[in-house]
Amino acid sequence: MRHAPLPATFFASHRARLQALLPAGALAVVGSNDVLPRNADGVLPLVPQADLFYLTGIEQEESVLVLAPTALDEAMRAVLFLRKPDPDTTVIEGDKLSEEQATEISGIATIRWLSDLPMLLHKLMCEMELVYLNSNEHLRAEIVIETREARFVRELMARYPLHRYCRLARLMHSLRVIKSPEEVALMRQALAITRSGFLRVLSELHPGMNECEVEALYAYEFTRQRGFFAYNPIIASGLSACTLHYNRNDQPCRDGELLLLDVAASYANYNADLTRTIPVSGRFSARQRQVYDAVLRLQRALIAAARPGLLWRDWQRLAEDLACEALAGLGLLPTGQLARDRSGRSPCKRYFMHGVGHPIGLDVHDVGHLTQPFANGWAITVEPGFYIPEEGLGIRLEDIIVIADDAPINLMAEVPIEAEAIEQALARPRP
Repeated sequence: MRHAPLPATFFASHRARLQALLPAGALAVVGSNDVLPRNADGVLPLVPQADLFYLTGIEQEESVLVLAPTALDEAMRAVLFLRKPDPDTTVIEGDKLSEEQATEISGIATIRWLSDLPMLLHKLMCEMELVYLNSNEHLRAEIVIETREARFVRELMARYPLHRYCRLARLMHSLRVIKSPEEVALMRQALAITRSGFLRVLSELHPGMNECEVEALYAYEFTRQRGFFAYNPIIASGLSACTLHYNRNDQPCRDGELLLLDVAASYANYNADLTRTIPVSGRFSARQRQVYDAVLRLQRALIAAARPGLLWRDWQRLAEDLACEALAGLGLLPTGQLARDRSGRSPCKRYFMHGVGHPIGLDVHDVGHLTQPFANGWAITVEPGFYIPEEGLGIRLEDIIVIADDAPINLMAEVPIEAEAIEQALARPRP
């Protein structure tokens, strides 16, 4: 792991919250992600399974957690299974976790090697009635390959067809959507790294710089501060900013254009998500400033509206209604044609076609029950944007807030966003 060690009590508290939700006679199983192939004999870096990390802190392939809070044998109530280290693996891949190291990271006393999983799991299955298994239940997930967890679910249900099986994802989503102070602190660390990258770009950007050079500035700051890119960086100049998930990042940043930067760091697997839009020349044109200020006003109104009890769909609807008014003020929508059509689609979708935000945490688009009202501790992004291809103009602004009773807490408050602050930072002497 690149990040500094986290206390085992952090993960033990997460397990305790899950165990409290499991009924008597239940066990739960969470496994790691696959190591995915590239080309020839190459593989992609392992992406830690978010639920496994949340519950254990373990970031090693082929790891499995089994929880059985009411098991007769107290040692079997939480068991972590790992690959057994061997000399050949150590030479090729490096050290694997020892039993002592795994306990130090996770706080789990009972560590077993993966070869023991079939026998010990069989013993627990004979004792337990309910089995909670995991699956990807993210609303936007596209399941195109069978994952390691899906294979495990299929094989276990075939071997033990008479048990009652339950969805672990429902429980995990309800736990992970509420961020503890410790989790918010880790997100703040990711945001601090992200801010450093953004400030470096502000200090070095100039007309003619290539988008890939801008990406390199972020990569330097993220890596030296023990972070990673949280997602593929979007560094889009001019018309490219109207492509929502643009990631070619290979075009020159031209004088007079705006540069949309949707780039953020991940630290200890907790993610930031930041978008700023800045003038390549150092100053906004009159029209650019007009649109920029309209997006900023919209974002601030939506942050102020994000309070406990609000439904996500109502927040989105508010965003679209306010966007229509703003777009009319910009001369982009006729003032007499702001009503939704018969299907309920807002006319703002021509220029603001995406959602207003999403939960964030261990996943950039984090899990959560979005049919439920906002609650204290939710961490969400607020990211309105207007995209005007006919003007070669795309502006998006994105912050992360934590829902709270008094007022939302903006975790990005120290990242420049006012047009004057952006211009001032771009005007500073460059190294």
